[in-house]
Amino acid sequence: MNAQQVADLFVEQHVLQTSQVDDVLQEANLNGKNIEQALIDSGFVDERGFYQVIADALGTDFFELPEEIAPQILRLIPAGLARLHRALPVAASDNTLSVALADPLDLRAAEDLRFALGKDVHVVVAPAGEVEERIKRYYGTDSSSMEDILKQLGETGELLSLRGTDQSASAVEAEANATPIIRFVDLILFQAIQDRASDIHFEPFENEFKIRYRVDGALYEMAPPPRHLALPVISRVKVMANMNIAERRLPQDGRIQKNIAGRSVDLRVSTLPTQFGESVVLRVLDRSTVNLDLEALGLPDYIRDYIIEVIDRPNGIFIVTGPTGSGKTTTLYSCLRKINTIDSKLLTAEEPVEYDLEGIVQVPVNEAIGLTFARVLRAFLRQDPDRIMVGETRDLETAQISIQASLTGHLVFTTLHTNDAPGAITRLIDMGVEPFLISSTLEAVLGQRLLRSICPQCRTTYQPSETLLAQLGLTRRDIGAKNFYYGKGCDACNQTGYKGRKGIYELMKITDPLRELINERAPNVTLKEKAVELGMVTLRQDGLRSIFAGDTTIEEVLKYT
Repeated sequence: MNAQQVADLFVEQHVLQTSQVDDVLQEANLNGKNIEQALIDSGFVDERGFYQVIADALGTDFFELPEEIAPQILRLIPAGLARLHRALPVAASDNTLSVALADPLDLRAAEDLRFALGKDVHVVVAPAGEVEERIKRYYGTDSSSMEDILKQLGETGELLSLRGTDQSASAVEAEANATPIIRFVDLILFQAIQDRASDIHFEPFENEFKIRYRVDGALYEMAPPPRHLALPVISRVKVMANMNIAERRLPQDGRIQKNIAGRSVDLRVSTLPTQFGESVVLRVLDRSTVNLDLEALGLPDYIRDYIIEVIDRPNGIFIVTGPTGSGKTTTLYSCLRKINTIDSKLLTAEEPVEYDLEGIVQVPVNEAIGLTFARVLRAFLRQDPDRIMVGETRDLETAQISIQASLTGHLVFTTLHTNDAPGAITRLIDMGVEPFLISSTLEAVLGQRLLRSICPQCRTTYQPSETLLAQLGLTRRDIGAKNFYYGKGCDACNQTGYKGRKGIYELMKITDPLRELINERAPNVTLKEKAVELGMVTLRQDGLRSIFAGDTTIEEVLKYT
C-alpha cells in the first residue's frame, strides 16, 4: 500500500487533516515504518480502525478472518495465483468470490483475478499480516504451482494452433492471451522477483526452450517448459511490453511496468531474432530493493568522505568505471541524491533512465532518432545546470562536451567501461582527448566491481589451499591466524552459498604528480604505480579486505580482480 495513497484516503474519510499528512509520512520514513504502523503509533487509529477506514473508502466490508477457511473455498484460487496476487479466498456464492488481498488498494490484482478465474471477484478488507500468514499456511511457499500450470498447459488443449502450422498474427495473439499462458508468464515473473533476479532470459533452441534467471551476477536455469510453449510465452511477453508480435525478424525494445508480489517493478524488454525463434531478455529494475543512499553502498570510509568532498565541488569531472553490471549507475545515482538540493539544478542523460529521481531532470537518450549523448549534452548547457550526469562517455564528441561543461563551471559525472581506475585516463586519450584537458578537469576516478556475498545462514570457516593463496599472492605466514569463509549452501541461498552482493572499490585521486604523468601521456602501468605510491588501494587489495572480513570468498575476488 502506497503511503501517500493511504494518507489521502484517510484525509477523504476525515480521519486525518491535510496538515497532519506530512507528519505521519515523515514518521513512517524516518523510522522505517509502514504507513499502517505510523498511523497506529501516532494514535489516529487502532489496527481494526485502520482497515475499517480503508474498507469504508473502497465501499466494501471489513472481514474478520476465521481461524480456518473451508478447503472447497481455498480450492477456488490455485496456489500459484494466490501467491502471485497475495489473494486469499474467504467466501463464495453463485458466481461471486470474496477475496481478501494483502494490498486491498491493488485494483489490478482484482482485475487479473477476475480475468484468470472467469468469476466476479468481490474484494474485502482484512489485516494484511493475517492475509499473508494465511496464504503461507494454506498455499505454502514452494513453486509447485509452476508444475501445476505446466500440467494444465499440457492437458487442457488450450494451446490449439501453434503446435500445428497456423502462425498468423491473430492465432499467435489468441494463444498469448490464453489464461494458462498468462498465468505461466506471471508466475515466472513472480518467482524471479522473489529470487531477487536482475535479468530473466527466455531462450528457444531447436529441441528445448530454456528460461534462466540471473541472481547476484550468476545465471540459474529453472525447470524448462515444453518446446512448443516458446512462441506463445514469448508472444505474451511482447504483448505485455506493447511490442509488435507479428514482427519476428527484427530486434525490438519495450518496457513492462507491473505490480509483482506487492512491489512496483519496471522490466526492460529486449528481443533478438535467432535461428529457432526470438530470444527475449527482461532486465528487472525493482525500485524497492535498491537503496540509493551513498552511506548504504558499503564504501570504505576514506573513499566515501573523499567522494562527498568531490561532489560538492563547483566544477570538474568525476568518473566511475567498471564492466557492465558493476553498479556504476547506482553509485552515480547515490551521488546525485546526496547533492539534490533545492538550490542546484541537476540534469541527467541516460540510456535508458533506470530510476526516477524526484527533483532531477532526466533525459532518455535515443540514438535511433539522433538524440545522442553529445546532442543532449549540448542542449543541457543551455538549460542553466549546476551538475550534469552523462550515462556513459562513448566517443570523443561526448568527452569533449563534458570537458567543455566542466571548464565553464559545471560538475560532470559520467561512467566509462575500463578494467581499473587508471585505465579511464588511457581510454580518454585513446578517444582523442588532449591530455592537458584531462589533467585540468578530472577530479577523481572510482573503479568498482560487485562480488557475491557469502550467505550469513550457512557461512563456514575453512583453510584455503597453498595454491589458492598463491593466486592471491599470499603465503601461510602472511595470513597468520586469519579465518577464511565459504557458504555451504542452504535453503536461504538456494544451495548456492551466496546471498546478495557487495562492492569493492579503488579510488584514484587526481593529484599534481598524476597530472604531470597525464600530460606526458604516461602508459597505464606507470599511472597505476604512481597512484598506488600515492596511497591508492587497488581492487585486489580491497577484495582481500572483504575476504578477511568474512564478506566474500577467495574465488569471487580472483574472478573479478
